[in-house]
Amino acid sequence: MATAVTPGAARKPSLFSSEFLASKWAKLFFLVVGLQALICVAFESYVFGRFQFSLLLQDADINDALKSQYRTIPTFLTLFIFGFLYILLLTWDALRLKNTIQIIGLCVANLAIFVYAILQIDQINNSIARLLGAGALKPDEDDRNVWELCKPFLIAVPAVNGVITILMGVIAYQLYREFAWDILKQIGADYRMKKRFLHYQIYIALLKFDFFFFLGFTVQFLVIVNGLNEVELGLHIAAIPITIAILLCAAFFTRHENRIGVCFVILLYFGGLAYFFFKLVRIYQPGYSRGYDAVRRSLTAFAVLTIVLIILTITNAFICMNNFGNGLKAHILKPTGPDPEKEDANSYQLNDQKPSLPSRMTID
Repeated sequence: MATAVTPGAARKPSLFSSEFLASKWAKLFFLVVGLQALICVAFESYVFGRFQFSLLLQDADINDALKSQYRTIPTFLTLFIFGFLYILLLTWDALRLKNTIQIIGLCVANLAIFVYAILQIDQINNSIARLLGAGALKPDEDDRNVWELCKPFLIAVPAVNGVITILMGVIAYQLYREFAWDILKQIGADYRMKKRFLHYQIYIALLKFDFFFFLGFTVQFLVIVNGLNEVELGLHIAAIPITIAILLCAAFFTRHENRIGVCFVILLYFGGLAYFFFKLVRIYQPGYSRGYDAVRRSLTAFAVLTIVLIILTITNAFICMNNFGNGLKAHILKPTGPDPEKEDANSYQLNDQKPSLPSRMTID
C-alpha cells in the first residue's frame, strides 16, 4: 500500500554527517570544489613565498607611500585562502541541506572570485614594479625578475577557477533535478508553500554570501589602506563581530517569524547599504583616493557586489516577512522528536497487525 508524502517528513542530516555524499552528483560537486581549493591555494602560496623571499626591506623599513603595495600580495593570499575554503564549507552545507538555491549561489560566487583573480594580476604587477623601483627587492636576478616567475601562476589561478565554475554549473543542474524530490518530501505539493520556501532559501543563502563579501572588503580596507585614525580603525574592527551577530539574528528571526526582529535587522541593512555607498564614493574622492591606489579595483568590485547583495537581501527580507503566518514555520524548524519517517513506519506496521482476540471463559 503506497503511503502519502508527508510535509516535513524529510529530516536534516547532522552537521558532520557525510551521508549526503552517497549521491554521485553531490560527491562530484564537492570533489570539484575541493580540487579548486587545493590547486588555487597552492598557486597563491607559491606566489606569496616567492614574493616574500625576494623582499630586501621589511614592512617596518618601507615608507608609508609603499606600505600598501607591500601588503597587497599577503592580503590577496589571505582572501583567496578564506574565499576558497569558505566556498568549500558552503558547498558541504548546501549539499547537506539539499539547498538548490545555495548551490546556484556558489556558482555565482565562484564566478565573482574568477573576476577578482583576474583583477589581482594587474594589481600585483603594479605593486611589484613600484617596489622594484623603490629598491625594496633584492638585487639578485631571480629576485628582480620575481614578476616573471609569479606571472604564470597568477594567470593559472583564474584559468583553473573559470574551468571549475563551468563544471560547477553543469553539475548544479543535475543536483537541481536530484533535490526536487527531497523538497517535495519536505514541503509537499502545495505550489504557494513551495514558493514561500523558495524565498526563504534565497534569503538564507544571501545572508551567507553577504558575510563573505563584507569580510573580504573589510580585510582589504584594514590591511592595505593607510592613514586611518584610531577611532575609524576601531570602528572597522568592531564591525566584523557586529556583522556576524546581525546575520545570525536575521536567520533566527526569519525562521521563527519574529516581525519586530526582522524589521530591526532591515533597518541595520539600510545602515550597511549607506556605509558601502559612502566607502565607494570615498575610494575615488579627491584627497583620499591615493590611499586606495593598491586595491582600488578590487575594493570597488567588492563594494559594488556587496551593495547589490544587500539590496537583494532587503528585498527578500520583506518578501519573507510578508509570508509569515502562512504555515512555513512548521516546515523549516527542526523537528525535536523522533524521526517522523520511523514513526510512520512503526505506526504502519502496528496498524497492519491483526488484533488479538480477547480470551473468553466458556461454561460446559
